[in-house]
Amino acid sequence: MVQRRESLKESPVKDAVVALPFLKWAGGKGRLLSQYAGLFPKDFESYFEPFLGGGAVYFHLSQNRKFEKAYISDYNPELTNCYKMVQKEPKKLLALLSKMRNDKHLFYKERARDVSQLTDLERAARLIFLNRTCFNGLYRVNSQGQFNVPFGKYKNPRIADAGNLMAASAVLQNASIHTGSFENLVSKAKSGDFVYFDPPYQPVSRTASFTSYTKNSFNLADQARLAQLARRLQERGVLVMVSNSDTDEIRDLYRDFDLTIVKAARAINCRADGRGVVNELVLRSYR
Repeated sequence: MVQRRESLKESPVKDAVVALPFLKWAGGKGRLLSQYAGLFPKDFESYFEPFLGGGAVYFHLSQNRKFEKAYISDYNPELTNCYKMVQKEPKKLLALLSKMRNDKHLFYKERARDVSQLTDLERAARLIFLNRTCFNGLYRVNSQGQFNVPFGKYKNPRIADAGNLMAASAVLQNASIHTGSFENLVSKAKSGDFVYFDPPYQPVSRTASFTSYTKNSFNLADQARLAQLARRLQERGVLVMVSNSDTDEIRDLYRDFDLTIVKAARAINCRADGRGVVNELVLRSYR
């Protein structure tokens, strides 16, 4: 017994918690990582991810690749504030989350709060709470930027996940977190850096669009602007990877990029026959 205890003390890595996304996010890449694994560059200098969302790719790469620095951002200020609070004040954030419960009345009370009157920590706790207890874990806002997803039906959602939140905080220590456009974040990317773009997807049909993560939609003109930027980064020697839906428009925008089809489970659709496994594209400036 004594020898066994000593052995365990000498191998703390076995008990380390792997950091996973602490937010549920529509279009999150957690289930696609096994298909993506062979598509990431083996070596790169710094990492850039402008459409952060739930951060599945960022957390995966941070724990499976060695790189100098991560630069991550999103256009959604509530989301980036949440990441900053997880990075800087995880224990205080957990203290606030531990006081919350899976209650319908509390949910709508929190949803109705004016975020401009809250501290950064309170805003972060509110976002995690709403995300964990709302319908399907969606994040959706209306044209005024107000969160408008209804209460979910989870029996026992994990609101204060101390182990994962602390692990995520540790990973985020190597990240510079920003709010703003995708152009701004990657302006300093240099040759040998890796940029991953995961924009709101081009709709595959007139009823398939889901781009309401912020009050500003992401249309085909924005997709074209992103593709032009990806091409300019390629010319500078930056390694670029883009994920998007499998449509003629996207194929045409990235016609000179390496194209890989991956199989993704679609869960968000108002029609049951619109759910299931669909093709998505991964476009790369490298092979």
